[in-house]
Amino acid sequence: MELNGLRVSRETQERLQHFAALFQKWARAINLVAPSTLDDLWHRHIADSSQIFQIHPQPTTWVDLGSGGGFPGVITAIFLAELQGGWVHLVESNHKKAAFLRTALRETNARGSVHSIRIEDAYTEVGECGAISARALADLEALIGYSSPWMLGKENCRGFFHKGRDYLREIDKARGRWEFDLLEHKSAVEQKSVILEISNLRRLV
Repeated sequence: MELNGLRVSRETQERLQHFAALFQKWARAINLVAPSTLDDLWHRHIADSSQIFQIHPQPTTWVDLGSGGGFPGVITAIFLAELQGGWVHLVESNHKKAAFLRTALRETNARGSVHSIRIEDAYTEVGECGAISARALADLEALIGYSSPWMLGKENCRGFFHKGRDYLREIDKARGRWEFDLLEHKSAVEQKSVILEISNLRRLV
């Protein structure tokens, strides 16, 4: 099996397939993603989320903010299971979604844990990390604000944020408040979308 040109092992493929089946089952009862995207689960959500690990395939400790239906946090945790290293702390304040995330991690033997708390309270509970992810959560300025307890003044922590076609406007807005190094990774799944890699975060105002 391949995702975005990346060869996926049989074990990881089986984990991803089990996650997809769980997701479809739970999505009938709770709103995990927009219903209009359910029929395109593999391309729109799983393949898209897998790009995070493809960009940063190290056994890193991650914090995934606003994990929702598990994108990209559970997908990253599934890939880390193959490395037998790294960990994903999934932060999701909605208790029903958090219950789904715990079930998905447990049944796929993925490397992660769920924190059913507000993002603003997560740093105290989770502690330091090497990477932060978020998808379909907020604009870049807000995401950097959420991530700042982990990233501010820390050279070894990076943020990886999925963004759509309006990402240049979001970058300009964020630079009014923050200074940071930026790498733009073009999406292999969604045309005109990117994954923004943020590092060396400094506060301007």
